[in-house]
Amino acid sequence: MHITRRTLIAVSLSLTVAFTLPAAVFAASPAPAKGEHGMVVTAQHLATEVGVEVLKKGGNAVDAAIAVGYALAVVYPNAGNIGGGGFMTIRLKDGRSTFIDFRERAPLAATKTMYLDKEGKPVKGASLDGYLAVGVPGSVAGFEMAREKYGTLSRQDLMAPAIAYARDGFVLNQGDAASFAGSAARLAKDPAAAAIFLKPDGKTYGIGERLVQPDLAASLSAISEKGADAFYKGGIADAIVKASGAKGGILAKADFEQYTVRELKPVTCSYRGYEIISSPPPSSGGVIICEILNVLEDYPLSYLGAGSAETVHVMVEAMRYAYVDRNSALGDPDFVDNPVSKLLDKAYAKQIRDKIDPFRAGVSKDLMPKDFGESKETTHYSIIDNDGNAVAVTYTLNGSFGAGVVADGTGILLNNEMDDFTQKPGVPNLYGLVQGEANAIKPKKTPLSSMSPTIVTKDGKPFMVIGSPGGSRIITITLEAIVNVVDHGMNIQEAIDAPRIHHQWLPDTIYVEPFGLSPDTERLLAGMGYHLDLGDQTWGQAAGILVGGKSLAEIGKGGGARYNGAIDSRAASGEALGY
Repeated sequence: MHITRRTLIAVSLSLTVAFTLPAAVFAASPAPAKGEHGMVVTAQHLATEVGVEVLKKGGNAVDAAIAVGYALAVVYPNAGNIGGGGFMTIRLKDGRSTFIDFRERAPLAATKTMYLDKEGKPVKGASLDGYLAVGVPGSVAGFEMAREKYGTLSRQDLMAPAIAYARDGFVLNQGDAASFAGSAARLAKDPAAAAIFLKPDGKTYGIGERLVQPDLAASLSAISEKGADAFYKGGIADAIVKASGAKGGILAKADFEQYTVRELKPVTCSYRGYEIISSPPPSSGGVIICEILNVLEDYPLSYLGAGSAETVHVMVEAMRYAYVDRNSALGDPDFVDNPVSKLLDKAYAKQIRDKIDPFRAGVSKDLMPKDFGESKETTHYSIIDNDGNAVAVTYTLNGSFGAGVVADGTGILLNNEMDDFTQKPGVPNLYGLVQGEANAIKPKKTPLSSMSPTIVTKDGKPFMVIGSPGGSRIITITLEAIVNVVDHGMNIQEAIDAPRIHHQWLPDTIYVEPFGLSPDTERLLAGMGYHLDLGDQTWGQAAGILVGGKSLAEIGKGGGARYNGAIDSRAASGEALGY
């Protein structure tokens, strides 16, 4: 029998009673933060306050983003960084948009098989722990490029708060202490890291204790005085290269000297009258968010309902097809011919919809590409200023505290971003992603990312700023926040707090947050052939801003606050703050 869209709707009508929304979605979320002149949302309250102060002093959203980025390197060391890299999506008040890629790069001495043993098998931990796991950092170069081209304040003004917090220390609250919990054994492996982040008894710092980082303060002061050259051409690079050589790494001074930032055109697409502006390759985020939204656009999600079996079914199948494309076709645009136009084509989305069985789960192994071959500590922040300039930044060390190493005298935690490359086609990475040759390791290549700093506009005006950490789940976290606002009418805080689902093609599993689906919905999905992983862990820490009201309903009435900010309730130390 040929199944039409009308048939799908009829089926959903017949099962409406069973598709009840789980109680967790209706749990009270705190009210979004409100502001008339600006809004900053980050995963650490002190960094949020730094950003707001920059806006109050007349800085624009880019200025605030840079100040926040440096502040997070001090007060959120498990993910904030100057020893890692990331992406910045910018939409200016005049409607122009751009994307800054300051992602880490593979060292010049990197090889395709550097993490394999003599038998061609991955060496456990080689791409995650220690100096061999470190990619060439890009954050300092990225911040300085953004400031010079789009900022208005001096580097010294923007870095002063971070330097003060490193020099004088900051007192840890419950959320800050929680970010350190469980990391003692990892940090203890590197004497320089242990000297900073562990107490003499080997334990991590707790609530009410002060963390002081004098070496980091000195490094930040050097950057403040001399700019990016202090990091890439001076003593900081020398110290990192020396430590790398002494401890099994391959970083060379030339890696730092040759690092360059790329400014790229963002990925854009439309969804129900909204324009999505997001990250292009070397991020897969924008492309895959748009591919999934293109597939979903022809389904009546608002009618089917948040959390219903039908909604979950079509979302999972769209994710399944999109992640096949992500894991097999995308990579660094300097090395790979990315099929972006094809993946963004509405006609391609229709081809995918036509393959989706309304009543049965798809089978991931049946989608294996013929040419495939054999934590996640990121953080996101969203900012908008009085003029309507909007900035979304996602940057990362990859794993919690990165590679767990600090070069003596620098105070800088280094990333373990090399794990984002394909170690061997078909072998899962830290996030379980099974990837192909397009993302193989090569010198100076950028690993494929899922980071998705996204700005949504409506009728040419900013509507939403959104993004999240979460490894391979960043894409679906960001996607679901957009769908929750646009299709399900949630306010920005509810949209971010709502329980999440995730599917990434392989493994062929729907991951569900605790209480994410009702028992009835779980049974219906299992009956359709899905395997559900009903875990006990939440994921992601989304940071979002909605313009004109806290929800579509309030925006429609015209009575809402100009800016409405929300930090994920999963982010224990985060804050949304407007003024």
